[in-house]
Amino acid sequence: MTPRPDRVFTDGPLAGLEGWAVQIPMALRYRRLRERRAVLLRGPAGWGEFSPFDQYDDQTSTRWLAAALESATQPLPAPMRYRIPANVTVPPVPAPQARRLVEDSGCQTAKVKVAEAGHDFAEDISRVAAVREALGESGFLRLDVNGAWGVDEAEARLRRLEEFDLQYVEQPCATLSELAELRRRTEIPIAADESIRSAASPEQIVSSQAADMLVMKVQPMGGVNRLLEWASRTGLPVIPSSALETSVGLAAGLAAAAALPELRYACGLATASLLAGDVVPKPLLPERGEIALRRPKPAPELLARWRPEEEVASGMITRAERAAALLRCS
Repeated sequence: MTPRPDRVFTDGPLAGLEGWAVQIPMALRYRRLRERRAVLLRGPAGWGEFSPFDQYDDQTSTRWLAAALESATQPLPAPMRYRIPANVTVPPVPAPQARRLVEDSGCQTAKVKVAEAGHDFAEDISRVAAVREALGESGFLRLDVNGAWGVDEAEARLRRLEEFDLQYVEQPCATLSELAELRRRTEIPIAADESIRSAASPEQIVSSQAADMLVMKVQPMGGVNRLLEWASRTGLPVIPSSALETSVGLAAGLAAAAALPELRYACGLATASLLAGDVVPKPLLPERGEIALRRPKPAPELLARWRPEEEVASGMITRAERAAALLRCS
């Protein structure tokens, strides 16, 4: 029996939906998170996930809510493929652990987090070297910098790292203008992620000449359909990726990847293993480097298991309601 929802919403964009708060510990530290919090929404079309990071303000969170509302109330787009290639994500862990993560994943592509606060560049080099060794010469290796480097620093560090045959580097600098300058200085392809959301339009991304490909995430983009629209207007290769969601949120990412007319690169959707648990009995994980397209439903016992304390759950529901109020006014 499904536990009672934390809220049955009666007003605004959330009206008629049910919401459950969940809090799942991280299995591996990533982005300095200790746990992942989400409000899961159930509506006429299924389940959606609202899980903005704690540091995001309510206005930023409206896109995350728009994505959750879309999943809960609208059908997903028709798929063009049913198996999605995925990369293993390697957090800022010691080199031996990084090697094991890649070997155990079965993935042919690995994304390595570098430039994490508290870690020096020598550690990054060791981690990248270990991952390249685990992948072998035929595997694809990409880096994620989360905008931590300046242009000069990025140029110098990529010169040190180019021996590892990088497929691309994701968001090495913070802004589109910085990415454009770096792109003129390096032959390593540049992928834009965070800076996409600060762009006024898809056309601005193209005209800036800042990126060779785009990493897009359903929640920060505002939903599957908005991601697909922006992708079609840029004409650049798109790599759908996760925002460290449960399998409810990952299902929306898979739907976006499945609906793209072309999918040239492995997607960053194999992140369920970074959590210590999930809300579905069989999480969305890769097998032989691919994730099968499906939309699993949360299990009642797992909704109950991962429910946070009353005060935390109440705060999470209230945050969703604040975002909904702003969404209604926009």
